[in-house]
Amino acid sequence: MSTTKTVITNRDDISVLVRTFYGKIRKDAVLGTIFNTIITDWEAHLELLTDFWESQLFLKRKYHGNPVTAHQEVDAKMNNSITSAHFGLWLNLWFETIDELFEGETAWIAKNRAQKMSTMLFLHIYQERS
Repeated sequence: MSTTKTVITNRDDISVLVRTFYGKIRKDAVLGTIFNTIITDWEAHLELLTDFWESQLFLKRKYHGNPVTAHQEVDAKMNNSITSAHFGLWLNLWFETIDELFEGETAWIAKNRAQKMSTMLFLHIYQERS
């Protein structure tokens, strides 16, 4: 069965991406354990992440949070066990989900931003441990 890929053009597209992606994360043998332990209100979290990606991809000022602090807190709650391998797994699922659903420049930007952010976030997590 072949699905038609579309271009990411609005919040609804981002919501589909975020919800599909985190559906995979929640079922993942490695990442699911972390996310399902930390996140208690998935609906609120998915809305927050949709806001985040809408701000990243369309420069909308809906997201008001601090991803660095959030990820440092998750690492602390997980006994400083988050590794670059976790970010690699996250990125692989992110790329896979985008490639399944979308094409075009905004899809490429979503991959590129995620890759840069994952490196930056892991470095901040690592620095916070010292």
